[in-house]
Amino acid sequence: MSTLPWWRDAVIYQIYPRSFADADGDGIGDLPGITARLEHLRDLGVDALWLSPFYVSPQHDAGYDVADFRDVDPLFGTLADFDVLLDRAHRLGLRVIVDLVPNHSSNEHPWFQAALAAAPGSPERARYVFRDGRGDQGEQPPNNWVSNFGGPAWTRVTEPDGRPGQYYLHLFDSSQPDFDWTNDEVREEFESILRFWLDRGVDGFRVDVAHGLVKAQGLPDADLSIDPHVDTTTLLPMWDQPGVHDIYRRWRSIVDDYSEDLADVWGDDADRVLCAEAWVQPSEALSRYVRPDELHQSFNFGYLMTPWIAGELRASIADSLAATETVGAPQTWVLSNHDVVRHASRFGYPQRPGLARMPGIGADDPQPDAELGLRRARASTALMLALPGSAYLYQGEELGLPEATRLPDDARQDPTWERSAHTDRGRDGCRVPLPWSANEPSFGFGPSALSWLPQPDELGSLAVDRQDGTEGSTLELYRRLLTLRRSRGLGRGELSWIDDQNGDAVAFHIRSGDLDTVVIANLGPSTLPLPEHLTPLASSGPLDGQGLPPDTTVWLHHPHRP
Repeated sequence: MSTLPWWRDAVIYQIYPRSFADADGDGIGDLPGITARLEHLRDLGVDALWLSPFYVSPQHDAGYDVADFRDVDPLFGTLADFDVLLDRAHRLGLRVIVDLVPNHSSNEHPWFQAALAAAPGSPERARYVFRDGRGDQGEQPPNNWVSNFGGPAWTRVTEPDGRPGQYYLHLFDSSQPDFDWTNDEVREEFESILRFWLDRGVDGFRVDVAHGLVKAQGLPDADLSIDPHVDTTTLLPMWDQPGVHDIYRRWRSIVDDYSEDLADVWGDDADRVLCAEAWVQPSEALSRYVRPDELHQSFNFGYLMTPWIAGELRASIADSLAATETVGAPQTWVLSNHDVVRHASRFGYPQRPGLARMPGIGADDPQPDAELGLRRARASTALMLALPGSAYLYQGEELGLPEATRLPDDARQDPTWERSAHTDRGRDGCRVPLPWSANEPSFGFGPSALSWLPQPDELGSLAVDRQDGTEGSTLELYRRLLTLRRSRGLGRGELSWIDDQNGDAVAFHIRSGDLDTVVIANLGPSTLPLPEHLTPLASSGPLDGQGLPPDTTVWLHHPHRP
């Protein structure tokens, strides 16, 4: 098998710290809780973990509103706790990627507090996007942009003298003012932040809102009929502006300077990496973020939003691989994360053509078919983990966790719920704390019964201790797939399509070294015949004799290469 940097085929596990494991019993996950559960990730077979924000924050947006980018919020522990976690992970063979939130800060960040106290046109305000309002008295926002969380993207401030004053931009919550990335001081500050965490020994960064840092000159009005998550073929003035690429070229040179600093841990394969969260379509536009002198990875959200329909999945995979091939980068596959409905529930609804980002689900909404959703989720994961490139898993998907669709509305904490005037239930449903032990308080999430979001009763049957060693469990399926993926070099292989399959199948070869793995996913309503001369290696569900049941994926060993 070829020798390639670790990140080109890595499987990386996302940890949402407040929901992974709670060591002190306050109902909120923390860094010591994560450290105590790292063996779970080692045994699962992943290569690295990504930590969502744990920085000092007022927690208006679950830590994505950062008040201090160089310290740990006491809610999660201390810098010393982080160092212990990092050291333990490295000793277990796990690399650690941390979240970087460069688009905005908390409104409690010292810089923003200084900006509020300063005058319009001051250096303090120049770090953020402050503008005068429109209208005779400045009573209208500077443009028509709206927040991703609902409502206007502008908030008017009261000036130090008590008069209504300028507006500041916040593409998310009003507690998250956007930085102005045309300001050299902002650029220098984030380069310093990068070096702070690289010096501590982290293995890389996931870059939040990577497509949003630079805004179009003049901040023109936007076409509000466009869904920026689905259709970015029309360039919107707040997203995917060409200037972001200059930032990432500089960041790439910084992390490359650190590529040998962890040689005592990883030997010659010690690259530090950058991964973009960029909701950008089409695939060719997304591929610009992973050109050789820019970022290493960028989440494939187009693939995430693709429905469980054979023709659409084939097209998505082919298009994605072709786009990154042009820039020599690996593809980065993902099915779930902390911002989207879990795929075990998403696939429990009727599947319709076209890309779509599903909104949060409430108790009075149509409910997913849980059995169908889990069957399709297992099949879709088996399909994804066979594809060339890297892959990200979201905590709990290895247990088959569904979305928590019946959370009481008064328990919701996502700012989307309030900013949308209770029309969008937001993302809390995918953030419920994990179940570790079926018969313990909070299902083993912590030593007490406290849990920052209520845990549905059905989580007990999906707890780690119920699935560990249980044949056919989702946890054991993930372990089996990840073991085979590594031993057969699937992430470093070459894909070739099998064209003589039923129209309801997605079928291909993955050739890596001397190994040939055939992957077939049945997305149709009927059992499909399997080739008799191939040996099954793993399947997402039971096989029907020599047939592949609906909503099932199988990996097969091909005895020879043609």
